[in-house]
Amino acid sequence: MEHYDVLVVGAGISGIGAGYHLKTRCPGTSFAIFEARQTIGGTWDLFRYPGIRSDSDMYTLGFAFRPWTEAKAIADGPSILKYLREAVSDYGLASHMRFGRKVRSAAWDSRTSRWTVDYEEGPERTHRQVTCGFLHMCAGYYNYDAGYRPRFDAEETFKGQIVHPQFWPEALDYAGKRVVVIGSGATAVTLVPELAKMAAHVTMLQRSPTYVVSRPAEDAFANKLRRRLPSRIAYGIIRWRNVFFGLYFYNLTRKKPAEAKARLIEMVKAQLGPDYDVETHFTPTYNPWDQRLCLVPDSDLFRALKDGSASVMTDRIERFDETGLRLASGARLDADIIITATGLDLQLMSGLEVSVDGERVELPQTFSYKGMMYSGVPNLASSFGYTNASWTLKADLTAEYLCRLINHMRNTGYTECRPVPQGPIEPMPWLDFTSGYVQRGLSRLPRQGSEAPWRVYQNYALDLLAFRFGKLEDGVMRFARSHAPIREVSATSPAANGRQLEDA
Repeated sequence: MEHYDVLVVGAGISGIGAGYHLKTRCPGTSFAIFEARQTIGGTWDLFRYPGIRSDSDMYTLGFAFRPWTEAKAIADGPSILKYLREAVSDYGLASHMRFGRKVRSAAWDSRTSRWTVDYEEGPERTHRQVTCGFLHMCAGYYNYDAGYRPRFDAEETFKGQIVHPQFWPEALDYAGKRVVVIGSGATAVTLVPELAKMAAHVTMLQRSPTYVVSRPAEDAFANKLRRRLPSRIAYGIIRWRNVFFGLYFYNLTRKKPAEAKARLIEMVKAQLGPDYDVETHFTPTYNPWDQRLCLVPDSDLFRALKDGSASVMTDRIERFDETGLRLASGARLDADIIITATGLDLQLMSGLEVSVDGERVELPQTFSYKGMMYSGVPNLASSFGYTNASWTLKADLTAEYLCRLINHMRNTGYTECRPVPQGPIEPMPWLDFTSGYVQRGLSRLPRQGSEAPWRVYQNYALDLLAFRFGKLEDGVMRFARSHAPIREVSATSPAANGRQLEDA
């Protein structure tokens, strides 16, 4: 049976970053990167719909260790995929990749300090096993096999095509067609202006408005700085500028939501003019950052709305019919193609089933340690990005911290580490977000506490200090050498107060 010191699951941004950090920070550590699909890239290879792009700037979505050198800060999917492929090639990660391996379950044995991981390989889905000392899940936050797809009344009567963006047909011909995009999130605001270039007309049908912010696709200051300074120095300056600006803007909106909301709406009015019904179509009922803001590069959505190639309708679907949609208001929309940009199916760690010493772990009953490990679960970390900033910022920090743990355990002879609550923890939802995909998936996520290290901070600067310089042996992370299982008690039980590690 194959054995690795570290098994990384997922070959997208998080997994590639993890591979780089393991190779450079943990020399001599054996590791492999398992990927269920046949290629790298994760999201950026899976999604193929027209116009797919980042909704964060590439100076923060890019890796800390590899400068982004393209002119566009808001990059298209193929450019991001090229960047990832170059990283794999330049850092010699290809030899660590194992494609077509779908991880299903992981069982920990405290006597050997090893995970036994069950996976399926190849088109025949042959069952195999591998062991590892540490398991790092980098499989993203949603189900790759299915998007969120509500069922609509009488949709089977529609004679046109119904398409979900997660599974875009390569040969879909929308030129000269009437297209309705159901949704108002990042995917919808990306698709609408792109489809409008060739379609007869595109309508974005939304139940309720989203905050939409325009931003130049190119960062003029960044491009100027890159011409004058070495790429790494310029990249570092721009990256930190964008981090601090993002934190400032986020904190401002949370402290003064009414003022922030008014300013965001005024910016939309400036784009669309005084005659556009901004109140109906672009004025959300919630506060900024209760859900993620949608980025519009170079005002492309607003330009499509102004030139008439696209429109927005705020209404609810009553039913489908043969040629389109009937709405709750009594209006109807004719369509040749209906695109259900209705969201993702939130899924933690690719649906991995986890057991420790023969007992199944119910992850929703655990508490998240530093947003990356789980109470009572040894030698397992997962990468999960920020809701208010670029995913890669947290993924990089998680990989760095994992390397610190591995090196510390190697230097001290420990073979196991697991976060163990010191006493009762006040449970809170892991994500404080009202977006539909989050609310639908909260019951499948772990919980967080009200204080560190069980608190999940959406703050890169705070996390950087804690992850890079904080104590590893902090009284919560418990270390052991392989000999016997550790008994666990409930984190919410009074018996957990002041408990010590016990040998069985």
